[in-house]
Parts: sequence; C-alpha cells; structure tokens
Amino acid sequence: MSRLLDAFEPTVSPDYRTFGLVDTSADTHTPNADFSRWLVSAPGMVRLQVPSQVVRASLRLESWSTAPSTGPAPWSGQAEADVELPTADLGIEVSADGMREIPLILPSPGTYRTRWHWIFNPGNGPYASPLTGSSAALETPLGHAEELKGEDQDCLVQMWRVARR
Repeated sequence: MSRLLDAFEPTVSPDYRTFGLVDTSADTHTPNADFSRWLVSAPGMVRLQVPSQVVRASLRLESWSTAPSTGPAPWSGQAEADVELPTADLGIEVSADGMREIPLILPSPGTYRTRWHWIFNPGNGPYASPLTGSSAALETPLGHAEELKGEDQDCLVQMWRVARR
C-alpha cells in the first residue's frame, strides 16, 4: 500500500511558459529538450510547459513510498516522466527567478517517477496550448476551486522512487 511521506505547497510565477522541479546539483541548461510534450525532462530536472496566460500557479508536491492512486478528476491534463535525482535535494526553477530550494523530503537519491496533474482556472481563461505546433484551446473543467485558490493554474505533482530503467 502506498504511503504519503511528505507534502509541500508553494506558489510559482512561471515565465517563458515553464517551471520545473530540479535536483539542486543539476545543470538545468537543456538545449536539446523536446518541447512537443507537456513535460520536458532531462537528467536532474523535469519542467511543465504552461500557457502564456498563466501568471501564477499553486502547487501541491507529494513524496510517496510507492505509486499512489491518481488524483480526483477531472483535470485539464496529466503526464508522467521519470527523472534521475542525484542528491534528492529539490528546488523549483523558474527561468527569471532561478532555482529556489524546497523542503520536500524524498527517501534517497535515485530515479523517481513524477505524475503531474493540472487544472486551469475557468474564470481566468481562455488558455492556449503551449505545445509546439498546437493552437488548441484547453479544457477548464469545473470542480477545483478550492485547489486553485484564485490562481490561474493548480498542479498536483506526485513522486515515488522507481528502479532505474
């Protein structure tokens, strides 16, 4: 049975349509990143692309013992990515602000699966997809007002340790 180990709830102001989780020891320069997906990952980091209309986003970061059940639906989107965390000391990186360390406790260094759920505030839209080659309008399902706290976007990020692939 999966067990919640720790949680942290920051707010970020994305710029350049992205923000991410990084290992504090990682080089976050990613010249060959694939921007055709919501999650952009590289050794030591995983970033979420966001619509340019998102000015502030609330987050709930969760550390789990094993894969947790998925969060309550409906969401605007969901994606998963593995990330190698050499020190398991995490930070949130926003390009203009740099990296800010966060107190989320992970069990140990290694490979983690990250599951990202996100929702956009229906009262602040419409939102356009940030993905390369896409101009689709994004869904803004109702039912997440408490999590959104008036912000443009809310993200639930669940992390758990996995064997190296």
